[in-house]
Amino acid sequence: MESLVTSSLLKTRQVERFTPPVPQSLADTGLPSSVIEQLILKSLYFKGDLMAGDLCRSMGIKFSFVESIIESLKLQQLVQVKSSLGLGRISATLSLTEQGRRATRDYIENNQYVGPAPVPIGQYCMAVEAQQMPPNWLSAERLKAAYSHMVTTNSILDQIGPAVSSGKSFLIYGQPGNGKTHIAEALSKIHTSDIYIPYAIECQGNIVQLFDPIYHELAERKEGEFDADLEVDGRWALCHRPFIATGGELSLSMLDLSFNTVSKIYDAPFQLKANNGIYLIDDFGRQKATSAEILNRWIVPMERRIDYLSFSNGGKMTVPFETFLIFSTNLTPDQLGDEAFLRRIQYKMLLRSPAVDEFRTIFCKFCESKHLDAPPELVDSFIAKHYLSTGKRFRRCHPRDVITQAIDYINFRRLPYELTEELLDRAFLSCFASSVQLTDT
Repeated sequence: MESLVTSSLLKTRQVERFTPPVPQSLADTGLPSSVIEQLILKSLYFKGDLMAGDLCRSMGIKFSFVESIIESLKLQQLVQVKSSLGLGRISATLSLTEQGRRATRDYIENNQYVGPAPVPIGQYCMAVEAQQMPPNWLSAERLKAAYSHMVTTNSILDQIGPAVSSGKSFLIYGQPGNGKTHIAEALSKIHTSDIYIPYAIECQGNIVQLFDPIYHELAERKEGEFDADLEVDGRWALCHRPFIATGGELSLSMLDLSFNTVSKIYDAPFQLKANNGIYLIDDFGRQKATSAEILNRWIVPMERRIDYLSFSNGGKMTVPFETFLIFSTNLTPDQLGDEAFLRRIQYKMLLRSPAVDEFRTIFCKFCESKHLDAPPELVDSFIAKHYLSTGKRFRRCHPRDVITQAIDYINFRRLPYELTEELLDRAFLSCFASSVQLTDT
């Protein structure tokens, strides 16, 4: 099987997208026959009677080399044929015998995993390596297209581009409300090739569920489209490159394997699910763990591009760390840690507050998105009254916040759908808390 993967890896360097090599035998799956046997029995236990072809589709494995295992299970009197459509063994409806149900209950004590057959950890590691982006994959034009829906400057794009292209760690810091999260999220709009992600991984006899429909968006081939005799490996899902974001809820335990004590199945941590994609740690420094604890967790992965995950029985799993790691924070770098600490993060960008011209453009573009006219004199008057004369700092979120509240007031009062100076004044005052002492009110 390794030769098949290596051949596909070499092919990947000539074309853009890696495709998992199709197993030509049960041995090519990298799984012992006992794993397939148990998966067949557990599928029949939890799903009930199944046609042999449907059973193979659910496991993502061709019937032609599962057939002998099914025959063996029948000889052991664990599985029986209840009926058949007369189209060969693939059309036989299979069910568990009473002896088969007893044997399956023992296997369920090990784990309750049912679904596409797992991919061995070695095959997964090769696939992640094969699906890395090449060094020159990102152009200025491609990056600019990803931010076409936002107001950005060439200076901002010139700072983002090299960090994204390199795939190294990136810290975005600055005042709240200036779009740090949106800057990071927009990277998911960069047009890239899709990737193959295994539904589950097998390592040391443990099953790790990797595919997560919350974070992995299927592309082209829909889930369940696998045919028992098509030349595809149904153990893999073709997905868009993942973008995963976590915030203040993140704890160190979430960055390791999570063991379900009932199903005896492990759930992959965020960074493993984000391989060949982007992982954003938003609001960095506000997590339950300290910034030092979180960054220390990433030292080895960032420097060596591998990660070590722990099983509940004390075993370890070594996995590739090929996710673009982004930290976003309202804190200053010196609040996060010392120089040696911050050196671990290769790229850093201060996202400054917008200048008046950029703020005006943001204001007008948001009005346009809401089908509102924004007369230049009205916008200039608003800026002069609430910012220039008071010294209030511009924030990229202010136009959205103010205009949204203005629209809310229009809808409440059944007013004409247009902006006025009075309406903007009211919305501005409603958006921002007064600095007066409560004792003065």
